[in-house]
Amino acid sequence: MSDQGKSPAHRCCLRFQYRGRCACLSGAGSVSGAVSKLNMLGWLIKCLVSLVAWAALLAPISLQAATLTTTQTLQAVISPLGGLFSFPTSVTLTKSGVTFSNYTGSLSVQYRARTTQSTGSGSITVKATADFAPTGGPSIATPPSTGDAVQYTCSGATLGTSCSGTQTMSTSIATNVVTLSASECTGGGGSCSSASPNTVTLNFTLTNDPEYKAGTYSATLTFTISAT
Repeated sequence: MSDQGKSPAHRCCLRFQYRGRCACLSGAGSVSGAVSKLNMLGWLIKCLVSLVAWAALLAPISLQAATLTTTQTLQAVISPLGGLFSFPTSVTLTKSGVTFSNYTGSLSVQYRARTTQSTGSGSITVKATADFAPTGGPSIATPPSTGDAVQYTCSGATLGTSCSGTQTMSTSIATNVVTLSASECTGGGGSCSSASPNTVTLNFTLTNDPEYKAGTYSATLTFTISAT
């Protein structure tokens, strides 16, 4: 195409061909107008790209969470047991009333116990660890006379069953105070006792034989509790 016969303004026009047509992007006859518009277009595209990038960063990130559930068994083995509590330092046997009436005294035993369900059992027993001392007074092992024995009865057991009838104290064998059966336990109510600790009372009787020499005599008793 020849430039002859055309004005300088038209010759400096930047032309693009679009679908076979020509269009002039500037008006007044210099390239600077087209360049300025191209720069603005580039700036707009750059801003648009930045906005898209920030939008992508600010948009909530959707993560696929993996959830795993497992179970664990917590097991407690509650064993049978028993305990004795709050014994007085000593029990004094005293007499009142007519001459040579029996000496008497009482002892309250506190205890806690738990027995195995269905098959459990237990007991509280008592045994004279040693005979009365010094000699010359009453004797648990070999009473001076027939019938001169330390005897006791049990009453008021709040757990288990109190001993039945009159028990004779011995230095050789343990005798019964309380019998526990299966599925018994101290405190809490329900199938257990409402009291904690439990109590049972022993009522002692000692024959007042005139053969005993005057004096103060003492003997040691050992209580044992067991539970299965």
